[in-house]
Amino acid sequence: MTSRERIIAALNFRPTDRIPVDFGGHRSSGIQAVTYARLKEKLGIKTGNIYVYDMIQQLAIIEEPVLELFNVDTIEMGRGFLSDDKDWKDWVLPDGTPCKIPYFVNVEKKGENWYLLANDGKELGVQKKGCYYFEQTHYPLENSDFENDDFSGLSESFKHSMWNSIPSPGGHLVLDTQEGLEQLKMGAENLRTKTDRAIIGLFGGNLFEIPQFLFSPSKYLLYTALYPDACLRLSEKLTEIHLKKLEKWLPAVGPFIDIIMFGDDYGTNAGPMISPDDYRRYFKPFHKILWKRVKEIADVKIQLHSCGSVEAYLEDMIDAGLDAVNPVQINARDMDLPHLKAKFGGRLTLWGGGCNTQKILQFGTPQEVERHVIEQISLWKGQGGFVFQQVHNIMVGVPVENIITMFNTVRNYR
Repeated sequence: MTSRERIIAALNFRPTDRIPVDFGGHRSSGIQAVTYARLKEKLGIKTGNIYVYDMIQQLAIIEEPVLELFNVDTIEMGRGFLSDDKDWKDWVLPDGTPCKIPYFVNVEKKGENWYLLANDGKELGVQKKGCYYFEQTHYPLENSDFENDDFSGLSESFKHSMWNSIPSPGGHLVLDTQEGLEQLKMGAENLRTKTDRAIIGLFGGNLFEIPQFLFSPSKYLLYTALYPDACLRLSEKLTEIHLKKLEKWLPAVGPFIDIIMFGDDYGTNAGPMISPDDYRRYFKPFHKILWKRVKEIADVKIQLHSCGSVEAYLEDMIDAGLDAVNPVQINARDMDLPHLKAKFGGRLTLWGGGCNTQKILQFGTPQEVERHVIEQISLWKGQGGFVFQQVHNIMVGVPVENIITMFNTVRNYR
């Protein structure tokens, strides 16, 4: 099987010749740049640079020698863009490692801290000394009259929200112009001609998180209890915005990608963030609209990224049209793989859960990592419906020996 065939087979619940592997195919299956530099050194890879494509999380582009070594079957559509040296500028990681960041990222150092800026200079996030990522500092609508808002200016506020306005490669293109759409199409098409890996297009379409980015998490969660009518109006407006983008973005890239990625974090370690009833009220109807439109436009699979305990929503998400869920946070309540496979196997692809990143990968020995990974993947021998990825991004401080052991274990499993 080619990598693309292997991933598609898994998504269609057909047998695969080996366990499919995702590493860096989206912004929650990657590796922080500081750790990536150490991994390259351990592997003896001296070519290339350290390219930080996700400035907020400081995730590195995983280069071809590493993808080949670890039998990786996926690639993110963003790798079709910023292929020239002039598209990148010099920066320095928190540990002093030189790196490259996209030309369009605005950063400024004040004292010992770095700040992410909007195009007009507004401060959106800070990376304090000793920290390895940026934290959001500005919520553009936190003082608005939520209950009475008609949300007509919602999309304008995105430019002052860190998670909405600091793009990764591909997301920097302006889709309201024919030139931007052509550049988008050309980048995706060019990548398709250069790889047989399954291509993941990061769309977003967040319904639950964007209000938190705009109004602040604590206020929006309170509003879901206090102002249900306003919350519904907000979800309707967000869906209108997402549909407008989808109907430009997906026709351009749909022929060249295999999976479209939506995002939203609905869970915590302890359980769902909101009740299943609230999901059905505020979000499921709009997921149905968006995911139905996806299938009308392109022959792609729909994947949702949601951290935490989301088992309570999965039946409704399947009904709304979901094909796969990641990262399958196995340490969260009701999220162990045997339980999820028994309940949703053959109806939903579990994309992740291959290695516990909070405890085993970070603090275990290589021997413990190997045992743990074998336990996770042994459920899927010769079967579809599963794609291996570690639960979430590999963070600073993870021993590189554990990373190598994790991928070697999957590669050598028979």
